[in-house]
Amino acid sequence: MGLKGFVEGGIASIVAGCSTHPLDLIKVRMQLQGESHVPNQAIHNLRPAFAFNSASATMAGAPPTVHIPPPPRVGPVSVGIKIFQAEGVSALFSGVSATVLRQTLYSTTRMGLYDILKQKWSDPDSGNMPLVRKISAGLIAGGIGAAVGNPADVAMVRMQADGRLPVAQRRNYQGVIDAITRMSKQEGITSLWRGSALTVNRAMIVTASQLASYDQIKETILEKGVMKDGLGTHVTASFAAGFVASVASNPVDVIKTRVMNMKVEPGTAPPYTGALDCAMKTVRAEGPMALYKGFIPTISRQGPFTVVLFVTLEQVRKILKDF
Repeated sequence: MGLKGFVEGGIASIVAGCSTHPLDLIKVRMQLQGESHVPNQAIHNLRPAFAFNSASATMAGAPPTVHIPPPPRVGPVSVGIKIFQAEGVSALFSGVSATVLRQTLYSTTRMGLYDILKQKWSDPDSGNMPLVRKISAGLIAGGIGAAVGNPADVAMVRMQADGRLPVAQRRNYQGVIDAITRMSKQEGITSLWRGSALTVNRAMIVTASQLASYDQIKETILEKGVMKDGLGTHVTASFAAGFVASVASNPVDVIKTRVMNMKVEPGTAPPYTGALDCAMKTVRAEGPMALYKGFIPTISRQGPFTVVLFVTLEQVRKILKDF
């Protein structure tokens, strides 16, 4: 019975991950907007035709300076259209091989472990599990799953973000295996677990909020007799669970994305020394709401992902019921 939970969760997760991958890519690109260390070739080569500098600056021989306003923030639809126009429709599926590997490692593990803990901790008479135990099971399952799947997560973030770099600086990974291999050779094996503390924290928050709230809301709907156990109940409970997970996890997700995507050159200091440093620099430079950057695409992705995940899971359970 325990192994079946891993198989069911893995199938549902891969289907959900692949079907919502373009939304996840847009979310990653939006979360990286505003990073001060990202080069902009147009700004580097800008020379003013006329500059009215102070006399002291001119006498000192200081080069003329031009204030460049930050680029305007754009929404998820604009980001998606821009990616499509600049990089082609295939760019919306950049890193999909890493998504498949990530869901195979991370989500299969967390869904299977949660199912095992649910069976052990549920009330034998009612078959239900108290909310506190649901949250505890989600925290444990999410943390272990994230530690297993972190290399694929790093590869996925980098492959999704590659198109926003100047052409000369793009990594141009051929696939998830190429990404993991090159990262190991160029940056060391530890780079595969870069941001792992953040990944584990986010996964614990997402799994606890997503799986626990789905089970809790579904049980409440059935107990109150609002709907019968069917597609309507599954969609309602899963969309609500997706919203809860988005609100809880977005700040950690923004920091995780930036830490994983940072480019570390030999002999130079990394843009961020760690998660806390990244959070402080982000808030200082862009304000506290920067931690909810990409929230619209997060909920736009997390909502459909959670719906597809649980609806598929319920159907797979019916198919594999007799096995």
